[in-house]
Amino acid sequence: MSIVQESITAKPKKRRINRTPYLLILPGIGWLFIFFLFPLSTLLATSLQKPAGISPDDGYLPAFKVSNYSSALAEYYPQFFRAFLYSGIATVICLLLAYPIAYYMAFRARKYRNLMLVLIVAPFFASFLLRTNAWKTILSGDGLVVSVLNSINLLPQDRILNTSLAVVAGLTYNFLPFMILPLYTSLEKIDPRLIEAAGDLYSPPSQRFWKVVWPLSLPGVISGTLLTFIPASGDYINAELLGSIKDKMIGNVIQSQFIDLRDYPTASALSFTFMAVILVMVYLYIRKSGTDNLV
Repeated sequence: MSIVQESITAKPKKRRINRTPYLLILPGIGWLFIFFLFPLSTLLATSLQKPAGISPDDGYLPAFKVSNYSSALAEYYPQFFRAFLYSGIATVICLLLAYPIAYYMAFRARKYRNLMLVLIVAPFFASFLLRTNAWKTILSGDGLVVSVLNSINLLPQDRILNTSLAVVAGLTYNFLPFMILPLYTSLEKIDPRLIEAAGDLYSPPSQRFWKVVWPLSLPGVISGTLLTFIPASGDYINAELLGSIKDKMIGNVIQSQFIDLRDYPTASALSFTFMAVILVMVYLYIRKSGTDNLV
């Protein structure tokens, strides 16, 4: 009886908190705070500042000037639209070019697979700026590409350089590997026996692709389009080197406002708005795609 009473009256032992997981994530939290949250909050604060004088040399004062956003969007909305248009077209072209390459690598390449992977990754060993500059030579008026296209009357302006076509071509070339690699990873995970089973059930090749391969490769499609569209929409090097003044994107405006004009509030407002729009677009795109498996 005493043993039962002691067990009832005994105080429950305090549960010892395991602090190891919290200590392990501290470096990650510190990294995010220093290199993400703090710069982001600084960018937001800068976007609301007001000029301290007439000249940019006079600096800027802390304020809550929300009109910086409305005035910036009212003046530079064409560059926003152009950035999303060019990057969207480049993303679609990358998908059309990358899917057959990734499919061949996953199901047909075999002994040439590693070589193809090396060739796809090889451009990254050269500078992004250097690769884009090389396209100025490739697309020049006296180059082979323009000469051949002009001989069959496919260029209405008789040139490619300093046009929107050159900007889209540069974006497509520079970001094509970002589309191929996720697609290849996703296609490689598909069990070939599923395709063989569809064939055993007298399914034609086109139906095998659309009913089996395409749905299973959607995680790679979504990852590839995001990895292509997001950096392409914020790029400014291709429009600067390959396009004309009429082809400037929002990245060119932000770069000019920060470095040339030193209008930091406007540049910060454009940057913050651009990040917010991209975040909403990515959320809606993933929600619409109907899959949460992006790996």
